Amino acid sequence: MRSIETCADIARTESINKEAAVAISYTNEEILRLIDENDVTYIRLWFTDILGQLKGMSITKSEIGQVLEEGQGFDGSSIEGFVRIQESDLMAIPDLSTFRIFPWAVGGEKVALLFCDIQTPDGEPYGGDPRQVLKRVSGKLAAKGLVCNLGPELEYFYFENPTNPQIIDKGGYFDYATVDKSTKLRKKTANALEALGIKVECTHHEVAHSQQEIDLKYQPALKMADYAMIYRLVAKELAMEEGVYASFMPKPIFGQNGSGMHVHQSLFSGDNNIFFSRDDSYHLSETARSYIAGVLKYVPEFLLVTNQWVNSYKRLIDGYEAPVYISWGRRNRSSLVRVPMYRVGKEKATRIELRCPDPACNPYLAFAVMVSAGMAGIQEGLELSPSVEENIFDMSGKERKERGIKSLPNSLENAIREFEKSKLMREVLGNHIFETLIANKWVEWDKYRMQVTDYEIKEYFPWL
Repeated sequence: MRSIETCADIARTESINKEAAVAISYTNEEILRLIDENDVTYIRLWFTDILGQLKGMSITKSEIGQVLEEGQGFDGSSIEGFVRIQESDLMAIPDLSTFRIFPWAVGGEKVALLFCDIQTPDGEPYGGDPRQVLKRVSGKLAAKGLVCNLGPELEYFYFENPTNPQIIDKGGYFDYATVDKSTKLRKKTANALEALGIKVECTHHEVAHSQQEIDLKYQPALKMADYAMIYRLVAKELAMEEGVYASFMPKPIFGQNGSGMHVHQSLFSGDNNIFFSRDDSYHLSETARSYIAGVLKYVPEFLLVTNQWVNSYKRLIDGYEAPVYISWGRRNRSSLVRVPMYRVGKEKATRIELRCPDPACNPYLAFAVMVSAGMAGIQEGLELSPSVEENIFDMSGKERKERGIKSLPNSLENAIREFEKSKLMREVLGNHIFETLIANKWVEWDKYRMQVTDYEIKEYFPWL
């Protein structure tokens, strides 16, 4: 449980975290000094498996010096998508730039965190580490003098408990009630993220009952993936303290909107947003247009990564504001890719918004594949198809065919089949993650299709 410390303690750790948010990195000595000055007892070392589940271990203050120098060994054989048992030894190498101190006590102790890169015992990057995938993609951009900034909008629900999705409010889009339990808990979560040095742009109630959204200020891709992992953990932990369950499941309630993770994206060269053009009617440069074209071309191949669960495809259906068709537009929220309106003097805000990902993905892999798809479009010099500003949901199948508007894969099975054929996905993810993800998802699909559901019992059992 969270315990409140003195105002001075909280202010000091918040200041440290804000400095960390803009710092390139700390040195080992600086981290040891901050741990000592702030009476930190444990340091959490974090990483993810290939499905985006947070993994890690806690290191005591007395051991952290050696871990900062050498890394921490662990057995990877039981981590999903990691090594076989005969190749189990791996090393967690702390990324010093991710150091944070929790501004509140955890279990009565002061705790810090560090994200880690996973290496083999001989010091090579481990091929099954999702963070290394995004690091590699970001490195390729850096070699071209580019940075991809991302701003995800993660939606989630509050429920009474983790075993039954009973809502705790009946609010709707942008409803605001200061006495509402959901509103207070959402604000508490946003404040906690700010205290950890993670900038929040806005928070609001979403369309569905008990559904929330907290939008993070854009950051470079790797930093944002770390932030997304912290966001999900903080939302769940603070909800648990209030006897509430926070769920990032894409479609937990039949007949209500599901939860998405719209991802705003832009490419920068120094301080210059290279997506912006004064001469284009949409204020998009040729680079931006090719980037969008790449996303539209490769989205059937990468959808398995951005929408990785059977349940993900219960959200991607007509009638619930989630994208189903492969198109782009400006005001059209039925499009897969939306280009927000340009505001004079806000050239740096020029961006695209990819609307298909959901918040239950692995953010390291999801960000890596969507950025790589866009960059492939630039490299291939793809031309962007005409925008679609009409509501695609209102079009007939014939109209969509005449306009050349194709559909996203409509099930996990079809997404796997598209992914399996993709040379780009194998290249981006590497053989290990590519093949392991396929194997994992076929098992999930087989388990799902063998189930006898309540729907089948209700519809068929009484008369068959």
